Amino acid sequence: MEIKGELALRKRQVLILFVLLGLSQAGPESVRYSVAEETEVGSFVGNLARDLGLGVEELSSREARVVSDDNEKHLQLDLLTGDLLLNEKLDREELCGSTEPCVLHFQMVLENPLQFFRAELHVKDINDHSPMFLDKRILIKISESTSTGTTFLMESAQDLDVGTNSLQNYTISPNSHFYIKIRDSSDGKLYPELVLERALDHEEEPELILTLTALDGGSPPRSGTTLVLIKVLDINDNAPQFAQKLYEVHVLEDTPVGSWIITIFANDLDAGNYGKISYTFLHASEDIRKTFEINPISGEVHLRSCLDFEVIQFYTISIQATDGGGLSEECTLLVKVIDINDNPPEVTISSFTKSIPENASEILVALFSVRDQDAGDNGRIVCSIQDELPFFLKPTFKNFFTLVSEKALDRETKSEYNITITVTDLGTPRLKTQLNLTVTVSDVNDNAPAFSQSSYTLRVRENNSPALHIGSVSATDRDAGANAQVTYSLLLPPHDPHLPLASLVSINADNGQLFALRALDYEALQAFEFGVRAADRGSPALSSQALVRVLVVDANDNAPFVLYPLQNGSAPCTELVPRAAEAGYLVTKVVAVDGDSGQNAWLSYQLLKATEPGLFGVWAHNGEVRTARLLSERDAVKHRLLVLVKDNGEPPLSASVTLHVLLVDGFSQPYLPLPDVAAAEARADPLTVYLVIALASVSSLFLVSVLVFVAVRLCRRSRAASGGGCSVPEGPFAGHLVDVSGTGTLSHSYQYEVCLRGGSGTGEFKFLKPIIPSLPVPDTGRDIGGNENFRNSFGFNIQ
Repeated sequence: MEIKGELALRKRQVLILFVLLGLSQAGPESVRYSVAEETEVGSFVGNLARDLGLGVEELSSREARVVSDDNEKHLQLDLLTGDLLLNEKLDREELCGSTEPCVLHFQMVLENPLQFFRAELHVKDINDHSPMFLDKRILIKISESTSTGTTFLMESAQDLDVGTNSLQNYTISPNSHFYIKIRDSSDGKLYPELVLERALDHEEEPELILTLTALDGGSPPRSGTTLVLIKVLDINDNAPQFAQKLYEVHVLEDTPVGSWIITIFANDLDAGNYGKISYTFLHASEDIRKTFEINPISGEVHLRSCLDFEVIQFYTISIQATDGGGLSEECTLLVKVIDINDNPPEVTISSFTKSIPENASEILVALFSVRDQDAGDNGRIVCSIQDELPFFLKPTFKNFFTLVSEKALDRETKSEYNITITVTDLGTPRLKTQLNLTVTVSDVNDNAPAFSQSSYTLRVRENNSPALHIGSVSATDRDAGANAQVTYSLLLPPHDPHLPLASLVSINADNGQLFALRALDYEALQAFEFGVRAADRGSPALSSQALVRVLVVDANDNAPFVLYPLQNGSAPCTELVPRAAEAGYLVTKVVAVDGDSGQNAWLSYQLLKATEPGLFGVWAHNGEVRTARLLSERDAVKHRLLVLVKDNGEPPLSASVTLHVLLVDGFSQPYLPLPDVAAAEARADPLTVYLVIALASVSSLFLVSVLVFVAVRLCRRSRAASGGGCSVPEGPFAGHLVDVSGTGTLSHSYQYEVCLRGGSGTGEFKFLKPIIPSLPVPDTGRDIGGNENFRNSFGFNIQ
């Protein structure tokens, strides 16, 4: 929780910092503080809030913090009191070396709104270092002919302190020949010189050992000593002479160790040992002695350790040339270190926002500072990021930069950005530093759910079981998290608000599955449609709609129903057929319907049972009952036909109908008695009489039939031979039958013309299209167009 709170605070800090940095306003004049070095950690430096005119509450509310130029945490700010406290012990010599005054620059940064205050901390020197001679013994060779008042240069002591705590005086042990004279140099240092007060006598005293003491000005003062060994030489009247007093050389900071720098040369006119010159560093600091070395004989100066321009930019070296007689001369060597681009830029992140909302623009993502320790172009910095990113860098105060989003982002297009901050200097070769930041885009509910289809068509077979899964709808949301969680609900159809949708279907709110709540009946409801709403769980919620159409698929759940002839009458309907009817004569038509649809309602008709098989046939597709052949006198008078009506469903359903057919000689013949009445009358006469009558009648009828058949055939052949054509058969029907009902006992809508093809050896019937009953009876001598053979409809052929 603390980390989350701190991240939230940093976000607010960065946002306010960005706004105020755009104003480009600096703080007031610098505030100065001073503290003695080596002061204990936590010591009070000053009340920063009071000095800046700020309230203590304002420090906390504006989240004040102290930032040093060198990124070191020397100081800390107490937000409760506004006191500025030491965060570590300060060593002036380590921080500033010989530079005086020793000033540490820092800034106090206030946020909400952003404000900078410059401040300085002066580190005061204390006397914590004693003067120290780098050489434990100083050797001075002096000729006995040296005149009084002659001065001799000596090594100076080193004191790291500055001001009054630095080296202030030199003294030498009591003696009768020398005293110390102090010489001030242009750089402010004190150099001891040994002055000959009384002439030396080599024979009397060839060597003197004195103690040189260096004193600083501290309280109490500190001191350091070294031995001075004086050797008295014979007369040497020529001192060495340098060609020039100042030598200057430029050395690259990456020059390898051991490299030759320069050769110093001095000339002495003396001969022999007095003319031999030796070279040494004079008044050289410890850094000089560690970095350079000089060949005492040749005067060549070589590099002893690596140079670093960022630490020391130049060295001033005093070189002494001493001949064999002890006379010496001094020159100065100025070594300037040339900077090379050996330090890559440094990047320091002050604050960073890892996640930003997708619908916000110009959001502060990061605040960072850059620096390069090199000089010139090597220290000049260029900061950049990738071009294709919707972010930009903005320079703010001093060496600070802000990374800001350029426009509102779209998480659905890209949810994460990898930003590479590249900091490059302008040196040769150029050095660069890269910092990778990953910024995620947080989701905002800006996308409504989208259905995979604008409309859905579902098919459900009727008589389904309740709670049957009939299909699904699907919607997706490009958002994330709760903004992408979709719930589904039903909408009443706008055109039929009274449709009991809640009793028909239901939907699973989580996955969009649709269920039929009860069994559907195709005959009652063939189709219905409704809307489905998909809504996300965002705030505010977004939604979309789709249309669902449910088609009820018919099942074969209705058996055929016979409309004609009616089967529920009190007396059966009897169809009359004249015995003179031709083959294919339309006796009647079975009319049936089926409540189903499609192939479930396709009906076919089949003759299951007949009193006399082969006499009648049923057309399978329209239910027409026709004679299958010519009638004869031998055919029974009464016939009972059982017709099966079957649909084309799976499994098929069927119904049956019983037809009663009565054969008559003409439609004027009285209606024959019912079969049971005729049977009763037959039983009333003696059996023998009836048998005789029956045999005689059958024999007579057979004979007449044969004669008539032969006559008809002969007549047809003669007509065919004379020219052919279609003629009406012998013994035409009664005129009133033809005029009234056309063919058989069917209604006026079923009338057909029938003719027998002349000259045909097969005697096939030819059926023509129906004629309108109101038209006059056509001429029987006219030839009418052909039709299908009767065999094609009944499955047999009449010869």
